[in-house]
Amino acid sequence: MSQHRSLRAASNLGAKRNVLKRFERVALLQKRSQWKAGDRVTGLRKTKPEA
Repeated sequence: MSQHRSLRAASNLGAKRNVLKRFERVALLQKRSQWKAGDRVTGLRKTKPEA
């Protein structure tokens, strides 16, 4: 069975995500010097992805 063309096009869009995974948030906070090794990874501050 073939895939509907509207579903096929959605995978190629590459839209900007507005939610980061935990490891992405930690990396971003490290870059901003707001998190250092040894700090807790739970309860991280809110972050917005870089533009």
